Amino acid sequence: MQPAIKTFVIDTNVFIHKPDAILSFRNSEIVIPLWVLEELDKLKTYSDERGRNARHAIRFLDVIVVKGSIIEGVKMENGSVLRIASSRPESVPQDLRLDESDNRILLTALALQQEGKQVFFVSKDINARVKAAALGLKAVDYEKQNVNINDLYSGRRLANASAETAQQLVGSGSIPWKDELNPNEYVELSVSGTQESVLARYDKPSGTLRHKSSEIDPVSGILPLNIQQRIALDLLLDDSISLVTLVGKAGTGKTLLAIAAGLTKVVEDKKYARMLVTRPVVPFGKDIGYLPGAKEEKLSHWMQPLFDNLELILSVYKKEKLKTVDALLSNNLIEIEALTYIRGRSLPNQYIIIDEAQNLSPHEIKTIVSRAGEDTKVVLTGDPYQIDSPYLDSNSNGLTYLVETFKNIDVFGHVTLEKSERSRLAELAAELL
Repeated sequence: MQPAIKTFVIDTNVFIHKPDAILSFRNSEIVIPLWVLEELDKLKTYSDERGRNARHAIRFLDVIVVKGSIIEGVKMENGSVLRIASSRPESVPQDLRLDESDNRILLTALALQQEGKQVFFVSKDINARVKAAALGLKAVDYEKQNVNINDLYSGRRLANASAETAQQLVGSGSIPWKDELNPNEYVELSVSGTQESVLARYDKPSGTLRHKSSEIDPVSGILPLNIQQRIALDLLLDDSISLVTLVGKAGTGKTLLAIAAGLTKVVEDKKYARMLVTRPVVPFGKDIGYLPGAKEEKLSHWMQPLFDNLELILSVYKKEKLKTVDALLSNNLIEIEALTYIRGRSLPNQYIIIDEAQNLSPHEIKTIVSRAGEDTKVVLTGDPYQIDSPYLDSNSNGLTYLVETFKNIDVFGHVTLEKSERSRLAELAAELL
């Protein structure tokens, strides 16, 4: 006896998260409530990421529906059948408002379940899933691009080593390593019989660990305060690594280290033409265009954390003619931009820092990183536990998805920063509040 075909009812926010999400459901029945199309139609006029994804989803569905009857069902290449429904159950729960499209979507799923179908309501909205469960529906998150945050690749591992092995590593600069690691993964070797440790980075082509000295010169006046910050600077300053992710809680130095390294590469090494620093404007909220004033005025408040880091660096980084943030901007050595304005640009020979990247979806991350032109380095920083978007969490945001997807790529490097160095108070706040 063959198992019953599963019916997946897709909520609007799944399309906003990933416009072609229905391709993830194979050999199943995929149902889009009519009210979802109405919501997409309203969202398509937005100028932000929601509007772009809504338009993308509508165009994507249009290509499919012309192939057959969308009411009876259109066969897709992945073996699934797609159809649109607007049915309502025979009995509607009391006190459930029918003038809300969210409730109408849920009732469509409930009607299908009452027909005897094995229904799964798929939504990125936690509250919608709770309401679905209260109605007796099986509610699931869209997990195609989910990552278990507890198992997130850290970029560093601990190992034990004899004193002889440590001496060989430091003396010759490298040693063979029996365990196969990810490219550019770091190993902190604890030396037997001592309190010392030696840091090395795995070179995948040769299968060796390469020693990383503990003696590091200040980078734009900034010195690393712990071993994870040393790893971060090593990745940030390495021109062979074109994509770097720094993950950590508030105060661990993610943005400060990225900007300090970027200034060094642009001002001193002249490896890149300029440093472009950006962060998402309030995700899934109003576009920055709604704010009063010229673009620079609109950006000044939202980008203030970046200016704070720049001013801190310039207070210890003494360079003639580059004593203020305005001097950096006027000399075109640094550009502060909102992500809204980066779409569509090609960005060659730049050191790009994307701050607060945990507020981006996997689709947005793909769009932004693909803007990188020849000889460009991209650095993403963020804290997966501090997310403003209602449809993203620590497991489904673009930053953690990127870390897990790229960890086996040789031009990628990552480190998770754990210790707050901002202040004792900041560290306690991050841990306890």
